[in-house]
Amino acid sequence: MKIPRIIFLLQILLLFFLLITSSCNRTTAADTSFVAINNEGRNPRLVSEKREPTLDTADYNKRMLSLSNNDRRGRWPVKKAPYPLAGALLPYNRIIAFYGNLYSKRMGVLGELPKEAMLKKLHYEVARWQAADPSIKTIPALHYIAVTAQSSPGKTNKHRLRMPFQQIDIVVDWAKPIHALVFLDLQVGHSSVREEVSMLDKYLKMPNVHLGIDPEFSMKNGETPGTKIGYFTAADINDAIAILAKVVRENKLPPKVLVVHRFTQRMVTDYRNIKLVPEVQVVMNMDGFGSKILKKSTYLDYIYREPVQFTGFKLFYKNDTRSNPNGLYTPEELLRFTPKPIYIQYQ
Repeated sequence: MKIPRIIFLLQILLLFFLLITSSCNRTTAADTSFVAINNEGRNPRLVSEKREPTLDTADYNKRMLSLSNNDRRGRWPVKKAPYPLAGALLPYNRIIAFYGNLYSKRMGVLGELPKEAMLKKLHYEVARWQAADPSIKTIPALHYIAVTAQSSPGKTNKHRLRMPFQQIDIVVDWAKPIHALVFLDLQVGHSSVREEVSMLDKYLKMPNVHLGIDPEFSMKNGETPGTKIGYFTAADINDAIAILAKVVRENKLPPKVLVVHRFTQRMVTDYRNIKLVPEVQVVMNMDGFGSKILKKSTYLDYIYREPVQFTGFKLFYKNDTRSNPNGLYTPEELLRFTPKPIYIQYQ
């Protein structure tokens, strides 16, 4: 009598176990089906836990204060400037750029020297700056004039010449093995910032490609480029900012850097109306050549006293040393400026 009871109890236990197992399997299948339908095979818990990169604002503020060299007049750091998107280059890196055009040996060291000699010299300058200021990473850049102003009107009557994309591709390729940034510079002539920037859309979608615009050759009153110094209004600069910001948003990129050249008062008008946005970091680059005293006064008059966001400083290997072999500023000397330039351009 005991054996049948034991068998009966074992059968009950087995049936109970099978019911539990079946229920668990159905739950797993249902969960898997839900994931596949709603998240294309991804676990919704993992998706919800994914975090967008964030900016450490305390660290950013500290770095900006350091760049200001403790400006006693309170112009720097710039007040009410928006924080950048995460992944911003500035103020976490100092950019050392070689400027020029591959078709000319007279427009800058990029184009004047053969590729290998140029890259070797760039590496040397990057190392000098890194040694002078170990607190910030120093990175190389190739600043290529992609649109050059022309004395002749050309077929479009716009006094500007666009470089072929094949030439831009060469510079982009040179930058890759040395992990350099690329800046594409515009001398618009009788064209506009909006028209010329829009032509570079495919390059600006690349994370390492940024923009430079040169008001010296923006001839709004019909003059021939080179006969007088041109200018940009805040609206021109805002056009570039708006296009870059749109590229950043649509392609989920880190912020772009916009370099604006300047060496006179009138080259940039109504600077207070330049609209800063989280997607774009604006560098006002002191672009004049001459003696150290002249260059410093230009920096103070037009860059320091009219703060926008970040500052740059251009060094001319030839023009700055023409009357004085020691006329080229050293990294140590420029680091004593207020504010410290974070973009350095060699021509």
